[in-house]
Amino acid sequence: MRKSILFLTFLCLQAGALRAQVTLTERAAARTDFELVTADGTAAVCYDAADAAVVGTAAGLFAADVARVTGREIPVVDGSELPAKTRCAVIVGTVGQSRWIDELAAAKKIDVTPIEGGWERYTLRLVDRPGHGLRKALVIAGSDRRGTAYGLLSVSRAIGVNPWYWWADAPVERRDRVTLRVADYTSPTPSVKYRGIFINDEDWGLYRWAKENFEKELGNIGPKTYEKVCELLLRLQANYLAPAMHDATTAFYKIPENRVIADRYGIAIGSSHCEPLGLNTASEWDSKTMGEWDYVNNRAGVDRVLKERVETSAPYENVYTLALRGLHDRAMAGSEDLNARKATMQEALLAQRQTLADVLGKPAEEIPQVFTPYKEVLDVYNRGLQLPDDVTIIWPDDNYGYMKRLSSPEEQKRSGRSGVYYHSSYLGRPHDYLWMNTTSPTLMYEELRKAYDSTADRVWLLNAGDIKSCEFAVDFFLAMAYDIDAFDFRRAAGYRAEWMSGLLGREHFDEFREISDAFYHLAFVRKPEFMGWGYQWATDKHGKERNTDTDFSFANYREADRRLEAYAQIAGRVTSLLERMPEKDRACFYQVLYYPVKACELLNRMVLRGQQNRRYATQQRAATDALAAESRMCHDSLQVITAGYNALLGGKWDHVMTMNQGFASSYFQLPELRSAQLAPRAVLGVEAEGEDVMKGLQSYHMLPAFNTFLRRSYFVDVYNKGGGPLQWNAEASDDWIVLSRTAGTTRTGERIEVSVDWSKVPVGDAVSGCLTIKSAGGESRRVLVSVFNPASPAREEVQGLYVQHNGYISIPAADFHRKRENDAIRIRQIPNLGIENTAIQLGDPTAPKQNTRRREVPCVEYDFYTFEQGSVDVYTYVLPTFVISADRGYAGHEATNLETQYGVCIDEGPVMNPSTSSIEYAQIWYESVLRNCRVNKTTLHIGKPGRHTVKILCGDAGTVLQKIVLDFGGMKRSYQGPPPTRAE
Repeated sequence: MRKSILFLTFLCLQAGALRAQVTLTERAAARTDFELVTADGTAAVCYDAADAAVVGTAAGLFAADVARVTGREIPVVDGSELPAKTRCAVIVGTVGQSRWIDELAAAKKIDVTPIEGGWERYTLRLVDRPGHGLRKALVIAGSDRRGTAYGLLSVSRAIGVNPWYWWADAPVERRDRVTLRVADYTSPTPSVKYRGIFINDEDWGLYRWAKENFEKELGNIGPKTYEKVCELLLRLQANYLAPAMHDATTAFYKIPENRVIADRYGIAIGSSHCEPLGLNTASEWDSKTMGEWDYVNNRAGVDRVLKERVETSAPYENVYTLALRGLHDRAMAGSEDLNARKATMQEALLAQRQTLADVLGKPAEEIPQVFTPYKEVLDVYNRGLQLPDDVTIIWPDDNYGYMKRLSSPEEQKRSGRSGVYYHSSYLGRPHDYLWMNTTSPTLMYEELRKAYDSTADRVWLLNAGDIKSCEFAVDFFLAMAYDIDAFDFRRAAGYRAEWMSGLLGREHFDEFREISDAFYHLAFVRKPEFMGWGYQWATDKHGKERNTDTDFSFANYREADRRLEAYAQIAGRVTSLLERMPEKDRACFYQVLYYPVKACELLNRMVLRGQQNRRYATQQRAATDALAAESRMCHDSLQVITAGYNALLGGKWDHVMTMNQGFASSYFQLPELRSAQLAPRAVLGVEAEGEDVMKGLQSYHMLPAFNTFLRRSYFVDVYNKGGGPLQWNAEASDDWIVLSRTAGTTRTGERIEVSVDWSKVPVGDAVSGCLTIKSAGGESRRVLVSVFNPASPAREEVQGLYVQHNGYISIPAADFHRKRENDAIRIRQIPNLGIENTAIQLGDPTAPKQNTRRREVPCVEYDFYTFEQGSVDVYTYVLPTFVISADRGYAGHEATNLETQYGVCIDEGPVMNPSTSSIEYAQIWYESVLRNCRVNKTTLHIGKPGRHTVKILCGDAGTVLQKIVLDFGGMKRSYQGPPPTRAE
């Protein structure tokens, strides 16, 4: 049985509250206890029918929630007449709009002065003898309509009804009685004024699900779907929706009931960056009756249609988008000259603003308006477009989670302040990601926190795709928007486990956390949609993605093997959890953890085994066909578990989940698979670890050098190239060469782990040996063994240092030896982020830029030991973040203000200044966003062998460092770079 009582404080934390408001208790034992449902009766829910519609909506939702928990109906009273024998009530209402609340305030039973005039605040009190014959009342007073609703629905959450009870099928624990322990509580003002989602790229999931399943009678997304969306937003303490706008979907305003439903749930309607004043140009603009969508040649027609839209939406709460882009999210048609575009857009925006003032009959500065400089519109804005001061600038990310621009010091003075438009799903170049939301929570927090600290507190809009698969991102985004100060990097890293525990119970929290940590780390390194390794729309000849081998190496650093092992480990854990889950919890668990983890594992295995199959075919390995079969099995299993998702709960979600999303993707397709031409009888083949280039490089086999300072093992694959069983044996030239196996019989292949007995190996810089592998057929292959076991330095002398190994040194950013900080710059660790799963941030992103040439500049230092001298290539792996604003108030002599900078140096040598930023849609940006990492090469010099220090210096504050590799000429090809080489 779920430990509900102990878990409720945890649930309140999910809502963004810093302290418990209402918790469950077993029985009434204190004055602060309130009996909502007892063995012989229930409390009533009382509100004023004259209050806002959303208050009545919330009262109905709350009553239904009590029924979900107890199976018993509680009365909902919208006047003053209570059912006979009612002794307890939940009284809910808005200050100044509810007779219940105003009477209690006048009688000084409650104090509403702390929330009067506030934005979406509420106060919660337990009141004895509130009148109307009641013995006790739980009173929830709101500063406005949504504050009132949030307060009441926070009690729903406390009794065990999760906001995701419908969208993620979170189970509700049944209880015979419900007794609440109530603490006086007054909610803070939400961090962000308007907080919501944009339903986008809905064609492959939500649209098909609504058309073929949930709203078959309409055959499209309509009022039934929007009612569920709006209920979810209200329960998540959000208030803003940009409806679906693809041309397959019926436009929101074409169905009048849609806007009535939104108002009933207190949700303000906005629109995406390309829908001026809420007009869905993708499906509502009819060139036959309205003329061309061309503001230069059809201004009167455009202005007329936009005015009609404002007249339609005027009775309801809206946040109006000022915009002028092409139809359906395309660039504005017309002149290629930016000045001409700026002039046209300037006229259009001012005309839209005047339309708002004329139709709504109030000054324009009193009407919520937003402007999003998305894609090419940012270029127009940068050319000098003048926005009225009260218009909120919504800064977009680059579609891959990195904020392109934030308010400059001058823009931060604007009365309209700013907001963010952030993606958890995207369709576009260089590659879309619509299937699985895997955006790192710590990356989201890092980017959104710096936006908030730069005045982005008016509107937060999340591109939530189809909602399904983006459930966690929606919850996390809106929780931060409601109370950003309730989060830090540590909580962000653990929030998925916290969220799932809120859905399924605290008893699995530790396992949820460990699985989520690995899941996000693996996907940060490479999203599942990017595993095809292709680009989309890279040429007009062929816009579809063309899959290739990945850059994960099977030969070097066991990179591909380690990825497959990590996925297999968490896939095994979620499979075990699914089998152990109670039946009532399985549908929820399948959606929020099993399917995401297992599907990503299957896709990675399908792709990587396909790559290995093609490699084996080149080597003519007998195991080639087995790998092809495994890849096919993964492909088929993906279809099975996806169908299983759609079949949950009798087909509730049928058609919502598909891998075939987007029209240019092919990552999900069965990879090219090959067969090997095998000899009739067994033929011996050998591959040593590190043999990436298989032909034309060397005519002998050789393992990477064994290093006494690291003491690692390497593999040798003994494989069969023929149809019969291969008998083999292996013999080492020296007794210090240790083999995990020395003989075997195989139809495909076997792996020998080779290590060194360091108590027997000779001392020397170039100790050598070999192992000889022979087959029963008389074939023989030698594998050379090199050992680096110098007399000096002693292992103790370099312990804890990063040591040169096989021609490179690899350093995880978080494991520095020293850091230097100042009053403005603090070095912060970011868990569950980066190639090595912990990154470091060089100062708060809003802190002043530092001069990397100064002696005392903040930095992190890493001590290393090398046996080389001369040039060394230093690779730094950083987050591909942008310059925080166009005008950072900094213009130093012989320095750039156009790109980010951080410093790299060795010892007291020269400082070089690579960048994290690039021009969007440049090749380096393509590569960086697909791998969540910009890799910069800096060539420096080392004067002599021995101990040295590499330093990463703070230039632009907020730079996030993932990893450092020093290459002396030995680094092999890989995707993530070599593993760390810290001496043990």
